[in-house]
Amino acid sequence: MTKLETIAAAAATCTKCDLASTRTQVVFGRISEQSPLMIVGEAPGKDEDEQGEPFVGRSGKLLDQVMLEELGVARDRVSIVNTVMCRPPGNRDPHANEIAACNEWLEAKLDALAPKVVITLGNFATRLLLFGDPAAKQGITKLRGQSYPWRDGAVLVPTFHPAAVLRSGGGPPLAQMRADFIRAKQAIAAAGATL
Repeated sequence: MTKLETIAAAAATCTKCDLASTRTQVVFGRISEQSPLMIVGEAPGKDEDEQGEPFVGRSGKLLDQVMLEELGVARDRVSIVNTVMCRPPGNRDPHANEIAACNEWLEAKLDALAPKVVITLGNFATRLLLFGDPAAKQGITKLRGQSYPWRDGAVLVPTFHPAAVLRSGGGPPLAQMRADFIRAKQAIAAAGATL
């Protein structure tokens, strides 16, 4: 078993928080071990909980479209994970204790994959990975639009969550999300990597 297979097998039976009692299954993530890019979202929704894969609903369709059009790749060429692996009931925001309980799994994936560029989708992922605290005060609207030096020479690029873009009806938030993905593509090239 590879390191990631071992992590996934252990995560599949995780009961570190109350979300374990209401999930259909753990949504470990869509992993591409060779990719220099990891995309980190918030939490699985209903479709993700049923299918066991992140971003398969409406938000996923938009994410796939932006990745294809701005990065030139399909989802099988990048790693896509969430801050928590189990669906919060009613698609509510994950609570701080749930994010903290799941952070060990996220950190294990980050360590195993060592991405050159991380795109964070929305407030929760951005605050957790940029500040180490999902309750940090800075919001995604102020944080997006630039790249941040991150761990071990990697770059973090925050952007809007696709669900927020859909709720806004597209327009400027979609254009800004696209610009952030182009920024990530440039960071990948600057790191000497390719998708």
